[in-house]
Amino acid sequence: MTVTAPAGFEAAGIAAGIKRSGALDLAVVVNRGPAQQAAVVFTANRAQANPILWSKEAAKDGLVSAVVLNSGGANCFTGPEGFQVVHRTAEAAASALGVAAGDVLVCSTGLIGEQLDGEVLEEGVLSAVARLGADDGSGDDAARAIMTTDTKPKTVIVEGAGWRIGGMAKGAGMLAPGLATMLVVLTTDAVLDAGALDRALRNATRVSFDRLDSDGCMSTNDQVTLLSSGASGVVPDEAEFADALARACLDLAAQLQADAEGASHDITIEVRGAVTEDDAVEVGRSVARNNLFKAAIFGNDPNWGRVLAAIGTTTAPFDPYLVDVSMNGVRVCHAGRPDRPRDEVDLAPRATHVLIELHNGPATATILTNDLTHDYVHENSAYAS
Repeated sequence: MTVTAPAGFEAAGIAAGIKRSGALDLAVVVNRGPAQQAAVVFTANRAQANPILWSKEAAKDGLVSAVVLNSGGANCFTGPEGFQVVHRTAEAAASALGVAAGDVLVCSTGLIGEQLDGEVLEEGVLSAVARLGADDGSGDDAARAIMTTDTKPKTVIVEGAGWRIGGMAKGAGMLAPGLATMLVVLTTDAVLDAGALDRALRNATRVSFDRLDSDGCMSTNDQVTLLSSGASGVVPDEAEFADALARACLDLAAQLQADAEGASHDITIEVRGAVTEDDAVEVGRSVARNNLFKAAIFGNDPNWGRVLAAIGTTTAPFDPYLVDVSMNGVRVCHAGRPDRPRDEVDLAPRATHVLIELHNGPATATILTNDLTHDYVHENSAYAS
């Protein structure tokens, strides 16, 4: 059910013919109301795809009736023609649904610099709208239709007190943060205005998608959309809703991490004892983006020296000669010196936990990343579709 689990939503996923493989490649998520409140966060990459440029304007009033998403092409660096394709896509959805084009968001994912066929997209939107409500698997089809190098769809449902949150996400490469990351659509039937949705979404992305840093590469197409239908008639406590939304986003972020291109380890970097949360994030991200550290984990080598070298490049206040580092529960470094023998650390399991204790304050943060593998290099050297 995914995005269709909350009341008031319909979805469809079809093979529109964008992908040469014939796989599902176009999805539509529609908010049937009674409310059509929304909040959206976008990539911070200055190089932004045409769908981002369109959706940023369309979302300004906090009203969104539908989201059209395609895989098989990013529609980025495709000039005025590419923007016209976005406009045509939104107009097609608006006409078929009886809504305003300015209330339709468009998302695209795939190869940068390739033109999309506007006619194919328009016909695909009409076909997808015709399938809305056709069967209970429509939400799952939509989740599959937005996949590129993903090996599996990512979906989530969180139950509230008389209301629900549903969600779907795609992403396996270019996983690095900037307000949001990858393509994500979240739905809820809770009664919330656009302001409350925006506050909850920004808080949720801050502690989830913004802290997923698999390969340090920020996409041009990242967008996270939260839609509220209000169909449950229940007005939740705002803090309770925000907590539930954060849990949904954390779940999706973990699924994205687990499906990262070529990865053999899912690495959780927990930083404690920082002066501020931003300092903790900076320290954790310095390790997550360190190729020497990531290669060591791929080789099942608990090379804690690479951790200390990485955090030493940050501006966060701490004394490197007071730092402790543990890997999978074994403290291998204490106060900047060797502690337990490295051979006590078992890095064979996919799940890897790195704990960095700075001993300099009350703040903490957790960053999710992956190792650097032969398969990652091969997949990204061969990717052109």
